[in-house]
Amino acid sequence: MTADAAASVRCLIVIPCLNEARYLEPLVRHLEPTLCDLNATLVVVDGGSTDGTRDIARRLAASVPNMHVLDNPKRIQSAAINLAVATFGVEHDYLIRIDAHGTYPDDYCRVLVEDALETGADSVVVAMQTVGFGAFQKATAFAQNSVLGNGGAKHRAGAESHWADHGHHALMRISAFRAVGGYDETFTANEDAEYDYRLHQAGYRVWMTARTSMVYYPRSSALPLFRQYFGYGRGRARNLLKHRARPGLRQLLPLMVAPVAAGAFLAAITWIAAVPFVLWAAACMGYGAWMALGERNPYGPLAAVSAMIMHFAWSAGFWRELLDIRQRRAFA
Repeated sequence: MTADAAASVRCLIVIPCLNEARYLEPLVRHLEPTLCDLNATLVVVDGGSTDGTRDIARRLAASVPNMHVLDNPKRIQSAAINLAVATFGVEHDYLIRIDAHGTYPDDYCRVLVEDALETGADSVVVAMQTVGFGAFQKATAFAQNSVLGNGGAKHRAGAESHWADHGHHALMRISAFRAVGGYDETFTANEDAEYDYRLHQAGYRVWMTARTSMVYYPRSSALPLFRQYFGYGRGRARNLLKHRARPGLRQLLPLMVAPVAAGAFLAAITWIAAVPFVLWAAACMGYGAWMALGERNPYGPLAAVSAMIMHFAWSAGFWRELLDIRQRRAFA
């Protein structure tokens, strides 16, 4: 694929953000050469930041060619992407979604476009490597990069390039995005997986490229991590309810964690009730010990704790959504 071919299409690069003052300017400066290289438009969609993010975005837009700033009163990422496409999409061929909380190779956007043109894919997704700095964040990164934390998800672990059902959203053909109605804005999390389900149902194809990937920085403390995965669990449940789908094996195993934890309280009546909880905790801590000894990773035991938080939060969020009578009525 030649450089001229990649430059022959127009790309809409969208950064949804909320309180990302620390990350936004370095990210925009990193993407700035790409705007000219790919004849691209950059849109920062701010969800009501209170940390100065919007002021930074406006200052950058005054000096960076083809950069715009939009307000996102709905705050969530799905609404931000939809708003950007509604405002600028008609003038562009591809949408590239950039997370403010990530780091990208210099040729990231170009590789995505090249793969889309070479394969004819309607969406190109990537693997995501998680990196941390502080002790808890490093441990969480190790957990999210491991089978214990990601269940073997290919967009977490990486794989050879292949046609896929789902992956970390990177590039989307705007005509396909509009044809299936964009993201469902009732989803505050898991909107990407729900979108991919509808994309496949409509006959479009998703390509996972191994030629590039992105780096993500996880939550740096326990409570934000719990909230994040609680939201992921709720989103997955909404997806299954909406489409009358069944969870896969990778979801079934962590799905049982919250009921197992709740059942452990019955140990006051019979010790047998605590056995499933003890086995789960022992398996997690055992994996952490293996990371510490087998991989010589000093963060292994703490990574096991992060994984347990993720498992429990995801399961609790899933059951919270599944047992909500209002949600079942909405998708009846």
